[in-house]
Amino acid sequence: MIEYPKPDDDDEEQGDDCSCDGASTSPTLYGDARAELRRRDFAKFLATVGGLTAVASLAAPLASTTQVFERGYSGPVYSDGIHLVDGEGERITEDRLSEGEHITVFPEPRPGIEDAPTLLVRYAESDYGSDISEGFTVSGYAAFSKVCTHAGCMVSDREEDLVVCPCHFGKFNVLEGAAVSGGPPGRPLPQLPITVTSDGFLVATGDFEGPVGPGGG
Repeated sequence: MIEYPKPDDDDEEQGDDCSCDGASTSPTLYGDARAELRRRDFAKFLATVGGLTAVASLAAPLASTTQVFERGYSGPVYSDGIHLVDGEGERITEDRLSEGEHITVFPEPRPGIEDAPTLLVRYAESDYGSDISEGFTVSGYAAFSKVCTHAGCMVSDREEDLVVCPCHFGKFNVLEGAAVSGGPPGRPLPQLPITVTSDGFLVATGDFEGPVGPGGG
């Protein structure tokens, strides 16, 4: 609860003692130097409250973009035969994406959404460069960790074939094995080996090829 500055008791008494002689004058809060100082203090108080409100309004969207990764699950995130599922838990079928589309997926059963956000992309096989790990793509699909290797924020923005971390603007080229193409990250996003099952679902064939998130050399 915000407490606003209040006048002292002696100020109230001074206002009550006004001796009016019929002249067209009226008492005012700013009638002397002390009242003027009090007015300035009140103005500073309002400015401070307004500033804090503005900072709070900016903090909410900023927090939503950072979402720093904190692993609470120590085992392998994926393993051979683990299905890829979307945010609703639906398994990803081979026809889920068209060329040029991206989606966020997770392992099933999931150790926890925060532990394994994975970027699944689909392009023509001929679009991929030599830096894509051999045997890690299938039907034009490739999958990478969404956790930036710089500070652990979620890579959530996109510039054509680049994915971008909103925290420090690290950029990764998914057609070149998520190689770093700008910003401070020191290594690519680790790739996930995937394949398609006989019944048409995307599954992992192992865990990420490198450590997830910052560090790991």
